Amino acid sequence: MTEQQAREEMVQLGASFFQRGYATGSAGNLSLLLEDGNLLATPTGSCLGELKADRLSKVTMQGEWISGDKPSKEVAFHRALYLNNTDCKAVVHLHSHYLTALSCLNDLDHGNCIRPFTPYVVMRVGDVPVVPYYKPGDDRLAENLAELAPRYNAFLLANHGPVVVGKSLREAANNTEELEETARLMFTLGNRSIRYLTDNEVAELRNY
Repeated sequence: MTEQQAREEMVQLGASFFQRGYATGSAGNLSLLLEDGNLLATPTGSCLGELKADRLSKVTMQGEWISGDKPSKEVAFHRALYLNNTDCKAVVHLHSHYLTALSCLNDLDHGNCIRPFTPYVVMRVGDVPVVPYYKPGDDRLAENLAELAPRYNAFLLANHGPVVVGKSLREAANNTEELEETARLMFTLGNRSIRYLTDNEVAELRNY
């Protein structure tokens, strides 16, 4: 994929998230790894529904701003994910409704906040650990994600929202939507008795 194609895809997916209610206002950010080894990211304060291909931020893997509008301060934790997971080629961070609601609950399992009850999260994402709350832009967010990055493909930032990586921006976007719909199901089911997948069923899916 050329850089121009990557820019156009980011604009398209950002608009899709916004139009379908996964993103609101200037919340959330996207990034992807370009073939030249630099990162393309959404600018600070930008609305995902109004991105401009030629104004997207381009930064080095060390965080140096190369071109485009000023990058989001949260690009620091994006960089931590790329640097610590060689399979990571894109990152999606949203403040989507149900996952953000989930991130605000007490007593979540910090090792995996979504206990499997459908096969798709297991197959596409795996376990989703909870990262402790830090204010947006805090260096400790990047430090925590750097430690978790080699073992996980998705994370829930406490009182904040989801972060999902992928081998492409499209894959990261699809997996983010899968997580959001799973969180919606969790709230829909509420206190009803849920038939969770057994350990054997989960193991079978992971080896699928």
